[in-house]
Amino acid sequence: MSEITYLGGLHAVQSAVRYDATRVVEVWVDKRRRDARLQRLRSQLESLDCVVHEAESKTLKKLLPDVPHQGVVIAYKGDAPLGADDLDSHLDGLDHEAFLLILDQVQDPHNLGACLRTADAAGVDAVIAPKDRAAGLTPVVHRVSAGAAQTVPFFQVTNLARTLRALRDRGVWLIGAADEAEQSLYQFDFKGPVGICMGAEGKGLRRLTREHCDALISIPMTGQVESLNVSVATGVVLYEALRQRRALTAGQA
Repeated sequence: MSEITYLGGLHAVQSAVRYDATRVVEVWVDKRRRDARLQRLRSQLESLDCVVHEAESKTLKKLLPDVPHQGVVIAYKGDAPLGADDLDSHLDGLDHEAFLLILDQVQDPHNLGACLRTADAAGVDAVIAPKDRAAGLTPVVHRVSAGAAQTVPFFQVTNLARTLRALRDRGVWLIGAADEAEQSLYQFDFKGPVGICMGAEGKGLRRLTREHCDALISIPMTGQVESLNVSVATGVVLYEALRQRRALTAGQA
């Protein structure tokens, strides 16, 4: 199953074409713009098997009212959101111990996009989020993720607590990030099958999510601010986990 998403912005469109150009269904290009970068992208889009429209900037703005289009918008045939059943199949197909990111009601699409981008860079196998009160794969998410919205498997589940229980039953160790946790992330062992749970902006992990975690860890804060933005905190935790997992692999080589 697939669904049509409108994507705009030079980087987001280039990433989508690079990932799978056959998914581009239709193109709109600002007829008044003649800058070299857009013209190169336009030539690439015109070589695809789709219709390319010359349009006024206001037409592009109407297609994507909340995203800076930078002179180009495409209709992109993406995969429909994956669910809990798809997650089981995905995990069954892994040939290594799972490395997962769980986002508990992250609502800002900019934060979700940034988390997906970091997850892709860190080699995360899947990002899991609830369907309710959480951002989905919007055009803003696609733009901010710089292509990671296409490459990182993203699962939206109806009942996050049930999914967490299922992950624990599979042997996945769930680690929640919490400002008040006494154990630092640098004291924790991230090797093995892990799911890193990050909370919503300003609220952190919900009580029920915390209760399903096997351990809580914190990021050391030595300055005046009390906490980090969720996407920044996600990057810090994922890369400490990646460092440890790479060290283990290097030691086994």
